[in-house]
Amino acid sequence: MRILGIESSSLVASVAVVDDEVLTAEYTVNFKRTHSQTLLPMLDEIVKMVELDLETIDAIAISGGPGSFTGLRIGSATGKGLGLALKKPLVSVPTVDAMAYNLYGSAYWVCPIMDARRNQVYTGIYDNRNGFSVIKEQCAMDILELVEELNEAGQKVIFLGDGVPVYKKQIEEKITVPYLFAPAHLNRQRAAAVAALGGLYYEEGKTISAAEHSPDYLRKPQAEREREANFS
Repeated sequence: MRILGIESSSLVASVAVVDDEVLTAEYTVNFKRTHSQTLLPMLDEIVKMVELDLETIDAIAISGGPGSFTGLRIGSATGKGLGLALKKPLVSVPTVDAMAYNLYGSAYWVCPIMDARRNQVYTGIYDNRNGFSVIKEQCAMDILELVEELNEAGQKVIFLGDGVPVYKKQIEEKITVPYLFAPAHLNRQRAAAVAALGGLYYEEGKTISAAEHSPDYLRKPQAEREREANFS
């Protein structure tokens, strides 16, 4: 089974190939360039480096959201275009799930936090000690409400994501359970995790056609929310 993974939900742009549970290639950049400039050149580089015939992939796993509206649209368009051209199914992998999968096997509960601004985060809670278990499905919520919920659960927790540098001080001030922050090589989105988890979902039959795929934003764009507020 060969899965191509695409991650574009944040500043990180990442492409990876997982072949029979072996990561054969990954190209990840966390830099201020638009994903329209990076994703296809990165994929082209991987194809050349590992002599990959894209016709041989079984599915394309895409980070399906939440995250940057622009980034998700670009990733979706890239995946849909490849899926249609290659006649391959897509696997939409929830962004926060894939982030948590970075820390598979962790002895701590895993809590990814993506900065959604205005004290809000995209988050979820996962128990990876004996497999991959979703305790709280990905959602948007206030960071202090999240910390309160974790305190009430009484479990050790490890945080990762671009929300950590934004809300680290608030977490440290309010949290009462043992906690850690993931190290640099594990604390952001990675296409390798999208592809690996996408492979599991592919085996479970959780695929869609390229035409069917659309990102899961979890909430409306800020401009639309502000416009609605002005007319309410």
